[in-house]
Amino acid sequence: MTLYYSLVFALLVLEMALFVTLIIPLPHSIKRKMFNFISESVIVAKLQYGLKITFIFITILFADSVNRVYRVQLEMAAFGKQSNAAAAAAMGTDRMEVQARKFYSQRNMYLTGFTLFLSLILNRMYLMILDQLRIEDKLMRYEGNPAGSSKESEKLGPRYRADEIGQLKKQLEHEKQDKENLKKQAESLQREYDDLSAKFNQTNPGDKKGN
Repeated sequence: MTLYYSLVFALLVLEMALFVTLIIPLPHSIKRKMFNFISESVIVAKLQYGLKITFIFITILFADSVNRVYRVQLEMAAFGKQSNAAAAAAMGTDRMEVQARKFYSQRNMYLTGFTLFLSLILNRMYLMILDQLRIEDKLMRYEGNPAGSSKESEKLGPRYRADEIGQLKKQLEHEKQDKENLKKQAESLQREYDDLSAKFNQTNPGDKKGN
């Protein structure tokens, strides 16, 4: 197994561990704290962005593996049309090689396919659990339970998502950078104005005295 397929396998194992973690029955308060941490952590947002790029490459690998399986199937069909026994015996080694490539291509196709499929399931389950936590918090507030009216429950809303926090921080950094650029331009214009004023006063001393 090549390095990138080994990484895909490691990611598949990680997804399986996350799936087991999500389906473990936990108390509402512990689960809410865990999802609050996931929702507002900037580090988790960066990891999510990196995983999105990773899944794009896995999709490319999946398409390539499907193409390889299709081509190997065509080669196997060509070997099946060999009617001459002598020619079939001579092509035995090549047939075994094609079968080996078929096995590896199918393995890579299943590996990348299951990784992509499980990622969709994890994303959907994560959103469903968030909705469930929000509904439970609303129910607690309606029943007069103070645990449901805490500020922690508000962090489960979409406006507290870590990726949106990261986008707001990026916008703030851009605004700060624009402010610094404008400040530098203003200082540069002020220096040029001072230089031009000094040159004008040097070249026109009579005007200065007359004023």
